[in-house]
Amino acid sequence: MTAPGAPLRVVVVGFGPVGARFCEELLPSVRSGSIELTVVGAEQEAPYNRVLIAEVAVGQAEFDDIVLHDPAEIVDAGAQILSGTRVVRIDREQHEVEISTGEVLPYDRLILATGARSNIPTLVGVERRAYDAAALARAGTGVMGADPALPEGVTVLRDLADADRIGSAIRSGARIVVLGAGVLGLEFALLAARAGAQVCVVHHGPTPMPRNLDRGAGTVLARSLREAGVAVLAHSVAESVAFHAEEAGVRRFDALVTADGNYVRGDLLVMSCGVGARAELATAAGLRTAAGVVVDSSLRSWTDPDVYAIGDCAHVVDPEHVRDAGDRLPGAPSGLIGPGWRQADWLAAQLRAEAEGGSFQDEPPVERPAVVMLKGEGVDVVAVGDVSIELWDTPPYGESGPHRHVAQWADPQHGRYVKMVSRDGVLEAFASVGMPRTAAELTVLYERGGELPSDRSLLLRLDGPDDDPSAGGDAFAPTATVCWCNGVTVERVEASVHAGNATVACVGKDTRAGTGCGGCKGRLAELIERFGSPLLAPSA
Repeated sequence: MTAPGAPLRVVVVGFGPVGARFCEELLPSVRSGSIELTVVGAEQEAPYNRVLIAEVAVGQAEFDDIVLHDPAEIVDAGAQILSGTRVVRIDREQHEVEISTGEVLPYDRLILATGARSNIPTLVGVERRAYDAAALARAGTGVMGADPALPEGVTVLRDLADADRIGSAIRSGARIVVLGAGVLGLEFALLAARAGAQVCVVHHGPTPMPRNLDRGAGTVLARSLREAGVAVLAHSVAESVAFHAEEAGVRRFDALVTADGNYVRGDLLVMSCGVGARAELATAAGLRTAAGVVVDSSLRSWTDPDVYAIGDCAHVVDPEHVRDAGDRLPGAPSGLIGPGWRQADWLAAQLRAEAEGGSFQDEPPVERPAVVMLKGEGVDVVAVGDVSIELWDTPPYGESGPHRHVAQWADPQHGRYVKMVSRDGVLEAFASVGMPRTAAELTVLYERGGELPSDRSLLLRLDGPDDDPSAGGDAFAPTATVCWCNGVTVERVEASVHAGNATVACVGKDTRAGTGCGGCKGRLAELIERFGSPLLAPSA
């Protein structure tokens, strides 16, 4: 352990967006010598935004456009970065980790920021690796932080290698089959279709984005997808992958076979079936894991007080809130970049205070249900909360307190739909398709816990032909949040524009706005035009 007067030795496993943000927030203590920081990252590249990797795959963005941090800044502060290196074993008794080169690194505090990997569904013809303790013991350290090889013509979309593979297929005119109709899969499908690819989305539910949208919103979205050039096959349960043989006996993807016998042919299968935490290191080290590394609200492992987890690998559950600490635990990692960044900021502040002998009293971040945005050319989808309640549903008998009420409007022919769920007038959840200004106003109301207007139809006029966006409104109030991932307000964007930042990219570098999910880039462009010169065209 740390000797009196010695720096606090912090080892970070994972140098993605959340791990890099954590390191960046530690730099003042690294420069002062109170923290000795070592970072181990499996990839060679600088930390980049995986949420925007689809834009790189279709050629809409370059790698430099999605880079989030400059490793040189961290190295110049006195930290050590081991890129292209994996941690293969944690020795909790000796307080050290073994890396893939055989070197051993001692630690006082171990931070797991290993992120998540793409889920591989159960399909005949595709290997699906197990990550339970017994399987890991049989497989050995070679599987730690590594992903199984997929057959030719089958890929996920998680890193730069995947983006290169998909980009080559699109440029060659490949037919693309996307398995899964979540946000990231649909965003990629829209981008690929816009790039000229023939794209078909296959999913097992009745409508796309079932975790976020009700039937009405999903139905309107499915129609909008088809109009954007994306074929959609609903109620299709994928069972197996068919291959054809190429030269030298190489098997290549030929078709996705569904339970009803449909044979969906293509040249490339892109699996977008959600993600799972990279928690195998923790599992093999005997740490409690569930949907991720199980940590309390202070992000500290249930099993070891010197181990923490942040981001997509952290399953936050307070022990005192769990009556039965069995195998099933409530919750899961959010899977969103904003909450991971807030965890990184908070934990870094806590460790800096510890290393410098100060006190840190701030409460850990508590996340509300996150606003989900689907970014696509001509397809605007925003949703948050539980919108499954139907328009004519009555409250359960005996329910106490204010009842929920639903307001709903639909124009499927023109791809527009909105549903608002309120409790005692306060917006609790909503889903919006094809109504970007209404969605922006609802997002502001949700964030503030504000009441809906008594006449809900007033909100519909925001997307009408007579609406004047420059006439004011809460969406442009100085304290209104523009970027929910980074908590950037309108007044902060205004100050950045007045300081000379005339593009979305420049404002993003100055404020971090738009560097998360990217869903706020449209609003940033509006604000830049509003606060700057109309002649300065913002670039996304």
